[in-house]
Amino acid sequence: MTLKELTVFVLFSWIVFTTGDEIFSSTDKVAQLFEVEEDLLKTFSLYINAEEKNVETMKSILPVLQLLTYLDPDNPEKTMRDPVAAYKLIRRVRREWLTIVKYTQLSLYEEYQNLLDYENVPEAEDLNDAASELIRLQEFYKLYPHNITKETSLNADEAYHMGLVAYEEDKFQHAFLWFLYSLDRLTENSIATEKKLLHFLSSSAYHFGSLPVAIYFGQRLLNLDPTNDEVKVELSLYKHIRFQRNSNPDIFTLNTKSNNSYEALCRGEVDERTSKRQRALSCRYSTGGGNPRLMYAPVKEEVEWDEPRIIRYHDIISDREIEILKNISRHQLSRSTIRYYGVSNIRTSQSVFLEEDNTVARISQNIADITGLSVESADELNVQNYGIGGRFEPHYDASDEDENERIATFLIYMSDVEIGGATVFPKVGVALKPKKGSAVFWYNLHKHGRVDWDTQHAGCPVLVGNKWVATKWFHEFGQEFRRPCSLSDWE
Repeated sequence: MTLKELTVFVLFSWIVFTTGDEIFSSTDKVAQLFEVEEDLLKTFSLYINAEEKNVETMKSILPVLQLLTYLDPDNPEKTMRDPVAAYKLIRRVRREWLTIVKYTQLSLYEEYQNLLDYENVPEAEDLNDAASELIRLQEFYKLYPHNITKETSLNADEAYHMGLVAYEEDKFQHAFLWFLYSLDRLTENSIATEKKLLHFLSSSAYHFGSLPVAIYFGQRLLNLDPTNDEVKVELSLYKHIRFQRNSNPDIFTLNTKSNNSYEALCRGEVDERTSKRQRALSCRYSTGGGNPRLMYAPVKEEVEWDEPRIIRYHDIISDREIEILKNISRHQLSRSTIRYYGVSNIRTSQSVFLEEDNTVARISQNIADITGLSVESADELNVQNYGIGGRFEPHYDASDEDENERIATFLIYMSDVEIGGATVFPKVGVALKPKKGSAVFWYNLHKHGRVDWDTQHAGCPVLVGNKWVATKWFHEFGQEFRRPCSLSDWE
């Protein structure tokens, strides 16, 4: 394969992926790495083949050049007394040099290095962020390393990296458990070593406050490396501190208790009183208040909660429309931001506001028909794809600070999520599981215009699955006759 063919192949393969954006915060971006990996290996194979052909050519040229040489190596000065011989030597060396330059420049090395200088391969930061998100999932769902690796196991080096990330974030219990997991999987080919792991096991236990465990692993390290004076000093310190402390937290056992209603709802710990109240709610076919477009095709409306009123609409978007929205969004996604704060770990996803084409306009009109609200001042449809452990922590879609606030939210689920990813309302104890093709709707403001503080909501971390949603935020302006204001404090 020629340089031109190789270059065209690489550019064609990678141009669709190059965004200059982070990878870990979108599972769709992560999925595209399969294509990147395939292209990397394919182009590397092509490069090797091209270089092998070039090396064979150069090998065939070498004997020809050697035949040109007749200089007596034992007495070069005697030979050079002949000016013609001197001329021929100069000419020959130059000819040889030009020939060598010509064929060595056929090498694709520099060009291939330039082709490798692209933005598709994950940076070290992406890798660390992905590990950090896995650790957050562990914290949130109370998972041990063997729980989170049930489907896909990690080798000793991968687990060692997880431990290092947790250690750097001062999450010493999770760091300890990952180092222990790594120690159990050490092989002769592992980069991680028993000495390194014993050091970090001892140090993690010390920082967590589990001094007997710190001493145990420190002693194992000293037995392995008796001349290590640093370990001797640390062991002496640990033993001294141990006699001064009474507490000894269990570093091997995670604390599964939590008073955080957001986390409890995400883990499925729903209050039985909430479940009974939800079972008493109703569902029906709705025409959106008599909208002509829905008279012959009413929507399936289910009341998920009564106060604040949260409605789920079933089958309001087709699989074909979902795929169109995904394809439109896929190469425009960028890290989601939070109003006033920008990029934050509170929200790990990628999103894009879509300009209206026929499909987007039709979906927006359908939303307007269902809700009875005007889209005149609404935001453009916002498509989001959540990343590794993707979440949006408790927040409000409106505030009392700005005029023309977001009066209502219409959230479309464009995928099912196997584990996690629910939309929860911590103030009222409601958890709504994503269901592909359905949508949930609620008002963020009371009729008197103030924020309904019970509408605080969150997107739970995605543990297993790929979460896609599309959101339409309606604003106050234009809704005056569609949702009339009230002067009552209770409306």
